[in-house]
Amino acid sequence: MTTNLERSTCAGPVRGSATWGQTKCLLPEPIAELECSLLESIDELGCSLLKSIAKRVIAGTMRAHATNWRGSGANGPSCGLTDPTENLPHDVDAETKTVKPPKNPAEATKAKIAGERKMVAMIRSRLFCTKISQNSNQHRLQWSVKQVTKSNFNESLQEFRSHLSSSDFVAIFLQKTGSFSSAWHRVSSFDTPEVAYLKARRAAERFQILQFAVCPFTISGSKVTAHPYNFHLFPRDEFSIGMPSFSFSCQTSYLTAMAQQGFDFNACIYDGISYLSRAQELVAKVKLGNAIAVHDVMKPSSTPPSVADMIFVERVKLRIKNWKKACTDSSGRMKDEALIKSLRKLVLGSEQYGSRPCMTIDVCSERQVQLVLEMLAEFSDDLVALKIPTKGGGIQAVRVVLTDSKEDKSRFERELQNVEEEQNKKIRGFREVIDLISASQKPVVSHNSLNDFSVIHSKFISPLPFKMDEFLISLRSVFPHIFDVNHLMKRIGPLENVTSIPAAIAYLKNRFFAPIDMEVSQRAFLNEGKVHGQTVLRICYLFAKLCYVLRITPGAIQSSDDNVTSLLDGYGNAFKSCFGNSHESVDGGIRIWTKSPRKVGCEDLVFLWGFRDRLSAGMLKSLLQGSHDIFSEEFDVCLVDKSCAIVAFMQPNLSQTLLDIMNSEGISGSLRELVSEGLRAAGYETYKKACSLGLWEVDLASSLEKAFAAPDCSSQSVSETKPSEIYWCSDLMINFDDL
Repeated sequence: MTTNLERSTCAGPVRGSATWGQTKCLLPEPIAELECSLLESIDELGCSLLKSIAKRVIAGTMRAHATNWRGSGANGPSCGLTDPTENLPHDVDAETKTVKPPKNPAEATKAKIAGERKMVAMIRSRLFCTKISQNSNQHRLQWSVKQVTKSNFNESLQEFRSHLSSSDFVAIFLQKTGSFSSAWHRVSSFDTPEVAYLKARRAAERFQILQFAVCPFTISGSKVTAHPYNFHLFPRDEFSIGMPSFSFSCQTSYLTAMAQQGFDFNACIYDGISYLSRAQELVAKVKLGNAIAVHDVMKPSSTPPSVADMIFVERVKLRIKNWKKACTDSSGRMKDEALIKSLRKLVLGSEQYGSRPCMTIDVCSERQVQLVLEMLAEFSDDLVALKIPTKGGGIQAVRVVLTDSKEDKSRFERELQNVEEEQNKKIRGFREVIDLISASQKPVVSHNSLNDFSVIHSKFISPLPFKMDEFLISLRSVFPHIFDVNHLMKRIGPLENVTSIPAAIAYLKNRFFAPIDMEVSQRAFLNEGKVHGQTVLRICYLFAKLCYVLRITPGAIQSSDDNVTSLLDGYGNAFKSCFGNSHESVDGGIRIWTKSPRKVGCEDLVFLWGFRDRLSAGMLKSLLQGSHDIFSEEFDVCLVDKSCAIVAFMQPNLSQTLLDIMNSEGISGSLRELVSEGLRAAGYETYKKACSLGLWEVDLASSLEKAFAAPDCSSQSVSETKPSEIYWCSDLMINFDDL
């Protein structure tokens, strides 16, 4: 029999219950809140054993408390356990040792509250002690991410370099101004790797990075040590040379989400860190026209010198001898008149480079530059050569600087090197971080490698090539090892609907025992303001959990090339397993399959457009089923956008048959009526042609129409590619029935 025990004089509002054996005790409000807090904290630890222990401790304490009140009757406890209200200001009978009833309701309320508070303290002392106090306050704490702007970039760069050298992995997360401007521009499940790259390439060139979160981290067993940084970026013309001319697009939903998160756009624009790519840096140095130091000793040319070369070298050598002699003799002479000094300077071409004398030798070609440098290397040890570039990219002159001694020459070369390094830092800006990551050769962890690294390549390396193979080769030379968290999640198998990184973490926490202890450099309270870039920490945490679940040893990843998931392998596996399913979201979300997809060849897909407005995928499929015998076979229909749909035939060769039927004059039945109303069809090659030609209209139907009108010769390079296969999963398509 189940017995409900309630206190008559000091029972508060009941919210929860504790059960032991056949006795159930209703918990007053503070105890119920404590129970919820304890169980919620234990859920975060992911341990069912601790949850069971907590329930037993709460139940045991409540049983003792109920027994105490049950044995004492209305006047309180008389023996046995300690009364939680024994220290209250009640009248106590000295002979019977019992607590007299309170004189008024106010004292009864005080007795009730104090007793419940003491019971809460008793439960805390029996369970976890100080651990609970730390976890119960966890909701008021958050991990801090160092925010880096132009004002603190130099000092943060040194700190980042130190953390990078001591870490094993680097996680990244990009916050951009958008990702796609139309529904069909998003990388989808029916996209081949080439088409997916074209879509990612267009998005990378159109949208801009405003936040770049980087987190070097180390995994040691179940402990993750992370050092997160969030760099605020904004490209600008730092040197007033008109290069590069930045313009980018913005997507309103992205900017709205950033504003809701408290992002300071004014601070980003005025104090954001600028940058130039490697290709842009070379052009900027030429436009700045700064002297270029020659660090390497020129080797004699294998080409025999011509008569003109010999005359040019002898003439330059004579000029340098006279100039050097005049510079050394003038130091021992008495002061000459100003007119004589000016004439000597004009005749000899003597100038000043800082406090050192120099002269400029004009050249007409790269060949003459090489001859001058070879001659200077043999001529003297106290001369330093500087190349003066032209605005067009060539060399217009060689400047020769005279030093006093070998020590002065070494000091001058160090000065030139320091000046060059400072200038390079100003030109590169945030790209210094990218170069450090590339030079470290540390594996990079991302949640969407195609979109992220197409942006990184476009902004910090060079313009994106047109072909995906060239892009992969170029990117692998900079980042040889890349882990895609999205791809690792698919290694677990078909999962339930998980639409974000926090949801993916919760999925693993609820189904796998993978204890991960995150240790971040600093902590911050919520009242200190919004902390941006915390998604990169979630990526670190998710990656560590995946390594634990998939039994990937970080040490083996670092030591053996066979165990490293390279970018090529990651892309190949990801594309073959429906890479387009990783829909991007503002909070760094990922998409995981809801059902097992089916493998369908691209040649078995047909794009339909021109059907009536507001037709759902189900309605369109019903119309097609009764329109022709070809639709008696198994097929599926999904909407790409409101103007176009895809018909996927599960049997081969039916797609080409449908195209032939729609283009023939002998078409009949309901399908003829649909064609007369404007229904049109095209194969997958037309879709690839529209993407390769850059026909990115708002509606896919408009792009397919323009692809039809384009000359056929423009699609030869596209059609030469081998047939591809995709993983068809109707649940991942855009279904307007659910909108």
